[in-house]
Amino acid sequence: MPATEDTTTIPAAGPAIILVEPQLGENIGMVARAMANFGLVELRLVNPRDGWPSEKARAAASRADHVIDAVKVFDDLASALADLNFVFATTARQRDGFKAVRGPVEAGRVLRARHGMGQRTGILFGRERFGLYNDEVGLADEIVTFPVDPDFSSLNIAQAALLMSYEWMKSGLEDETKTNFAGPDMKPASKEELHGLFAYLEGALEARGYFRPAPKKPKMVDNLRTVLTRAGFAEPELKVLRGIISSLDRFSPAMPRGDGSPGDDPRRLPAAAARARKAEAGRPAPDANGDDNDTPPLGGRGTDND
Repeated sequence: MPATEDTTTIPAAGPAIILVEPQLGENIGMVARAMANFGLVELRLVNPRDGWPSEKARAAASRADHVIDAVKVFDDLASALADLNFVFATTARQRDGFKAVRGPVEAGRVLRARHGMGQRTGILFGRERFGLYNDEVGLADEIVTFPVDPDFSSLNIAQAALLMSYEWMKSGLEDETKTNFAGPDMKPASKEELHGLFAYLEGALEARGYFRPAPKKPKMVDNLRTVLTRAGFAEPELKVLRGIISSLDRFSPAMPRGDGSPGDDPRRLPAAAARARKAEAGRPAPDANGDDNDTPPLGGRGTDND
């Protein structure tokens, strides 16, 4: 018998989730959160151990207050199922009986089809410690079980509710692989842009003696192009790659990373000018007579006219 108002007044937004004798308020709250993640709102409790309401459940629900506020509490399972047309019982154990057994994907589709026909449906979950009794499973129409490791088949009740809630939502999507958001829609790079990257990279590698020995260059170039064409680059990706190659091409061991932009660095000068600057920097300053003091006097040691 329901301990609160008649459940038939609640709009059916999907299958009701029924927890039989749940022990912990935290688990109830996590089930409510899982339901809210996938659009389910109707949570029914059969004889919860610690009573109801539960502040621990509300805290664990993580703002799924609309589910917690609508919770219905029943004294027995038969009353909790009375207004439903079709119910799945979840279990990890093989049962003796004649009930059909389905996996979660198929069960989600069955629930969606029956919901579309105007039927009220439910998914039945057992106690945290040992699940459902056989006579409780007997009140359901079919069994749903998960493809878990038989050596470790016990699922947390919130995990089980999450899996079934997910399958319910997925079964209603026009495309079951569709997600709520997607990656950026990028324009594929043109062949001209890709060939330009090839030419630039090959030129940079050629200048650094990458293609050795020379007779193997055609095969090395072919391998390089095979690697770069396999990915199917988009335009922005090619720009990133070209920028990376350009940076490597401009920097050198004499100008390591972290020295700033090589294009703006005054040390990045033509080789001849750089050598002249170096020579000038190493020349000693003139003495007081205006002579360079690095020129030994005539007749001094180390000169040609010793």
